[in-house]
Amino acid sequence: MTRVSRDFGNTMQQDAVPPVSADVIFHSSRFPSYKIGANSQTMELKEDPKVLSMKEVVARETAQLLDQESRLSVRDLASKFEKGLAAAAKLSDEARLKGAASLEKHVLLKKLRDALEALRGRVAGRNKDDVEEAISMVEALAFQLTEREGELIQEKSEVKKLASFLKQASEDAKKLVDEERAFARAEIENARAAVQRVEEALQEFEQISRASGKQDLEELMKEVQEARRIKMLHQPSKVMDMEHELQALRAQLAEKSKHSLQLQKELAMRKRGEENSQNLYEIDGTEALGSYLQIQPCSSVAPEVSEFSIQWYRLACEGGKKEPISGATKPIYAPEPYDVGRVLQADMTLDDQILTVSTTGPIDPAAGLGNYVEALVRRHETEFNVVIVQMNGVDQPSQSIHVFHIGKMRIKLCKGKTTVAKEYYSTSMQLCGVRGGGNAAAQAAFWQAKTGVSFVLVFETERERNAAIMLARRFAYDCNIMLAGPDDRAAH
Repeated sequence: MTRVSRDFGNTMQQDAVPPVSADVIFHSSRFPSYKIGANSQTMELKEDPKVLSMKEVVARETAQLLDQESRLSVRDLASKFEKGLAAAAKLSDEARLKGAASLEKHVLLKKLRDALEALRGRVAGRNKDDVEEAISMVEALAFQLTEREGELIQEKSEVKKLASFLKQASEDAKKLVDEERAFARAEIENARAAVQRVEEALQEFEQISRASGKQDLEELMKEVQEARRIKMLHQPSKVMDMEHELQALRAQLAEKSKHSLQLQKELAMRKRGEENSQNLYEIDGTEALGSYLQIQPCSSVAPEVSEFSIQWYRLACEGGKKEPISGATKPIYAPEPYDVGRVLQADMTLDDQILTVSTTGPIDPAAGLGNYVEALVRRHETEFNVVIVQMNGVDQPSQSIHVFHIGKMRIKLCKGKTTVAKEYYSTSMQLCGVRGGGNAAAQAAFWQAKTGVSFVLVFETERERNAAIMLARRFAYDCNIMLAGPDDRAAH
């Protein structure tokens, strides 16, 4: 048997197996695992079943994409297609690397077979059998490598098809996204334009409605006023007739009352004349609310009234206890609601001489004033037009119109939007008629809003002045406040 020396083995290795180029790229750091099976067949060990092949990975990704396609939005679908395209590109790169590695394996196996063929001609015996067995194993490896290359080529073609499909799908998805985005933008713009048109139409309709409504209202008011004027001219209503009759009755009643009072006064003067022939003065005027009383001489030899110091009093009855009226020191005095049902008396003092004059009877209430005040009580607030003639005792030259608000909780004096005074009912508030001075005293009232703030107000009529005083006292009484004049006893 021929022995192979160490030197021969080294020489064979140097001649038969040339060195592999350093720039060869292997796909893996090791060869697949093989073993010798029955009948000397070379078998490749199966890989771990947990590791999926490239084909299975591609199939699974494709199935997942197709399964989720119906549930994804257009944008999500495009994103998925892009990811799949990236995965397909990655798989294509891996297949290319595997192809390069397979080519290197073929080159390496060819060189190894050539080396073994050269070695077989040089050895004999058992070594030769080993070489032939090695050659058969190399051929088997080459065959399996060829089969593997076929599968790899098939997988590569499938990967290319899938990559092409995914690329086309991604482009279609992008195109669809762009179309949907453009459509959505167009719809939004159309909606905005429609909303703007509707708003403009509504504004125009509102303007037209306001203008036409105002014009129609003005025309209707003119027609109603004209109809009322024509009706009043040609067909007076029963209410108008009743009002005229009522006014006539009131005038007759006032005339009768005045005549009756005159007769009572003449009778009282005759009685007093019989009792005291030296009675030189009398109280002239209607002894009723809404008028004013004036002390006048009855004889030409009587001194002027201006020479006397005067003090007015109110009495519960003839000969009863006298209650002085604070501030009533003028020859003229206008009764206020507090004086209704009482006798008024004036003491005239000159040097040591004191003369007394009084009304013939209690002061009568104004006709219809009570019902008028009861109607005003049902309102939350009542307004009266007034003029301020004095403020804190100082005369006011301006004669501008102010509004006197009497409410359930407070009284307010305003000029336009400016509030001159506003106070809630309190014990420091006072309201009464003006006590003395001029023939307009029956229309004037004194109002002290609080300590240090007072006004003298002139109303449009005597009726409104007395109604304002009665209404304010009624509301103040509901607030547990007795509203009266200076030094008046709140027992009435």
